[in-house]
Amino acid sequence: MGTKYDERRGQTRTWIFVTPMEEIVNKVAQSGLLTVDLEDYYPKGKRVQLDLAPQLFMGQILKEKDFRSWIKDEDWSRYKDAYVAVHCSADAIIPVWAYMLVAAALNPFAKKVVMGNLVDLETGLYAGIIQQLDITEFEGKRVIVKGCGNLPVPEAAYVMIAEKLLPAVQSLMYGEACSTVPVFKR
Repeated sequence: MGTKYDERRGQTRTWIFVTPMEEIVNKVAQSGLLTVDLEDYYPKGKRVQLDLAPQLFMGQILKEKDFRSWIKDEDWSRYKDAYVAVHCSADAIIPVWAYMLVAAALNPFAKKVVMGNLVDLETGLYAGIIQQLDITEFEGKRVIVKGCGNLPVPEAAYVMIAEKLLPAVQSLMYGEACSTVPVFKR
């Protein structure tokens, strides 16, 4: 350590001299743990929630003729390359065929259409992704499913990934490498 008076600033400055240290070893990297971050699989694209409530007569009843007219006149191209959740915010009974008509109209434009809210949409997206996931690299390994993130990964996706990985892994944990919660150990 050394000190020196700085006349320009009228202060005494202190320096700490550091001697070369041993190389820092990343023990997590050497542990053989594999991390699955569900955010890595998050499909990029616009999410849209389409509410059918404005199409109801008196806010309660779906009239087929009016609904079909709306389907015909709506500009569905504005949903191009979007992920769409179709729902009804009103307390009304919407027949299944109405959702089917909307899905048919959106089909040429939207990447995916689900019946429900945005959480249902994300759950549906992750269900398809996790179903297609090749887990051979995780066979017999110690695996951590990373928690916490910035993207809206649905909680159901964590259950789905656990179900997918359990038959193959040696152990399954949740969290970060520095702080995991054990879930399963063979």
